[in-house]
Amino acid sequence: MSPVALSKSLIALALALSSASLATAQVTGTFPPVPLASKHFDYPSGIPYKVDTDVGLVRGTQLGYNICNSTTENQDSLCQTSFFDALDDFCLWAPSVPGKTVGDIEGEMIAWCTKPGHGTRLIPAGALTGVQFLKTPDYIQAVGFIDQTLINMVAGDFGGEMDPHGADLRGNPMGGIMFSSSFGGGVKQVIEWTNFMGGNAFCLKACDPAGANAAHYCEHIYDRIGCSFNAPNAAQDKVFESCDAENADFPGIYTSDGQVMTYTQPPESLGAITTVPYTARVPSSSNCQTFNSAELFTGLPTVAATGASTTGGAAATGTASGASSRGTNSASRYGHR
Repeated sequence: MSPVALSKSLIALALALSSASLATAQVTGTFPPVPLASKHFDYPSGIPYKVDTDVGLVRGTQLGYNICNSTTENQDSLCQTSFFDALDDFCLWAPSVPGKTVGDIEGEMIAWCTKPGHGTRLIPAGALTGVQFLKTPDYIQAVGFIDQTLINMVAGDFGGEMDPHGADLRGNPMGGIMFSSSFGGGVKQVIEWTNFMGGNAFCLKACDPAGANAAHYCEHIYDRIGCSFNAPNAAQDKVFESCDAENADFPGIYTSDGQVMTYTQPPESLGAITTVPYTARVPSSSNCQTFNSAELFTGLPTVAATGASTTGGAAATGTASGASSRGTNSASRYGHR
């Protein structure tokens, strides 16, 4: 998220490091020499084993790796290279192990994908219960419903947002990168993207890397108000559809009485966000096609739910249907504001 002011939690994390860890890797700073969003790679030959090679920074080192192939494709994979192309081909960021909320582990999320072939973990069969995919002139978007316990998320966790920025510019997850072939010219790295996870819902948006407004359509400063405002949609549970659509408004931008307004998200210190002064406009869609999940998602494993129960939550994600976000006022601890 915005680097203007580091969250107190980043400082607390540094202070909480054990003396043993400090002895082996002294913390010498917070910001990397090169922000994650400024690291660009050609696919596939230009991808390094680890995108984040920084040491001595407050959040430690990258959990996983970025060279992912058939040798890393299993349910123990720590691949942090994701892909997003279509209704049946996308990856979500989720924990590698159960028992921790998104706010606790957002910097260590790994890729869970809907299709074999990416060298990642696979989202188990039946986990996705409804998804709407939109292709617009400037971005692609998937919004849907998921049994989040099947991808190691804690039951009841309203989650938070992953993006390639973070308060320390190392991204969430650290070293996480995304590729897509949806914008012409083959597989390209997506520089600006967002992924909200939590409340048994998700939204994923990837903006055209050649687009003049990629950073605005994939804005990353509204991490507390969820999918309804960051990825306006008409997703329905039990429905899988793919549509063309017009662009939505930039997140945080709305029109009231003919005047264009900009919403300012209040700081965490003021507590939970209980109201937002506008309802985000859902873009009109066309050429919609519906499918059943069995024809979309094949070759996926079947596993039991692993997420432990909780009553807490980190940053609000909202609901896929576009209702108000349902988060708590607890801050996500690593990379947001």
